[in-house]
Amino acid sequence: MLLVEDSRDDAELIEISLREAGLALECRQAWSMAMVQEALRDFAPQLVLSDLNLPGFSAAEALALVRGHDPDVPFVLLSGLPADALPDAASAGDAVLSKDALDDLPDLVRGLLAPR
Repeated sequence: MLLVEDSRDDAELIEISLREAGLALECRQAWSMAMVQEALRDFAPQLVLSDLNLPGFSAAEALALVRGHDPDVPFVLLSGLPADALPDAASAGDAVLSKDALDDLPDLVRGLLAPR
């Protein structure tokens, strides 16, 4: 899993939420565009979770990089904003989840990673 998140605390909460739910995913964190590019080149993530608000680049730019690398990798946008306050670009990913609803993340991830 590639976690595009600039907050170390939020990244840790996300990883703990998944681990406690029994999801043992190798996780790499990226907080810059260069790190996302490097991770996509050197690591084949099964899933990408991205914060909406990132310093220096946007989640839409991260999504474009991921889609350009592998259009089939599920992309989940995480936000502290309520769903009705999200920009239209947020709907371009596979799912949007509020950071206040991290309890729902394991089921969402299981669904996205299930064989199709």
